Amino acid sequence: MFTKIRENRIAFVMSKLIFLGTGTSQGIPVIGSNHPVCLSTDPKDKRLRSSVLIQTIGSKNILVDCGPDFRTQMLRQKVDHLEAILFTHSHNDHMIGLDDIRPLVFRAQKDMPIYGLKDTLDQIRLRFPYVYSQEKYPGVPGVVEHPIQAGQEFQVEDMQIRAISVMHGNLPILGYKFGSLAYLTDVKTLPEVDSLKGLDVLVISCLRLSNPHHSHLILSEALEWIEKINPQKTYLTHISHHMGFHAEVQNILPPNVLLAYDGLEISF
Repeated sequence: MFTKIRENRIAFVMSKLIFLGTGTSQGIPVIGSNHPVCLSTDPKDKRLRSSVLIQTIGSKNILVDCGPDFRTQMLRQKVDHLEAILFTHSHNDHMIGLDDIRPLVFRAQKDMPIYGLKDTLDQIRLRFPYVYSQEKYPGVPGVVEHPIQAGQEFQVEDMQIRAISVMHGNLPILGYKFGSLAYLTDVKTLPEVDSLKGLDVLVISCLRLSNPHHSHLILSEALEWIEKINPQKTYLTHISHHMGFHAEVQNILPPNVLLAYDGLEISF
């Protein structure tokens, strides 16, 4: 996609992914922790809960996950409109910020489209029953549910999306593929790995350097999946303080593998 600019020059217009948060469920710093990473003064070592914003060629905003830091993330990025929210799964660090969509719903004067597995949407109903009440309290946000399944292709505004099967331990969850970029968080295994081959950009979760976890990847496991998928470039996210200092870890990674950080923007 491109647009003409002055004279005969051509400027390519691309979609953008913004890392709103790159931390795990507790964020970094962890409350009350004296771990050296939690005490770091490097801004790249300070991580809100994991979420990304997709900005399409048509200037539409699509959010992936709406965690407890949603309000802070929207204010920091100066977001004043949101066209849809895609949920990866129902853990609180990925959905508990939903009530804070209120000003965006009021501004748009329409309910927010939300996408996810049926089980995930059912959990939203359980945790936010007032959103679905027939007699709503004034000021309550509204949503429009769109149940989707792994392997399903669907369109949100001007963005074609594919839902990707991910296993978070024993829990089936979703990743999302936006053209040549895939966003996969809370990964342990990838049943649909073949559909990811040939990516330009892979974003994949990586909890820490070592000490295997029952439902998250550690660095050696993440690098194995990256080798299988073989993207041109990979960004690691959903990072705990046990990963280590951003600057030090980046120095030991392969050239095409980068630690994401809050506020990082990439085009695709």
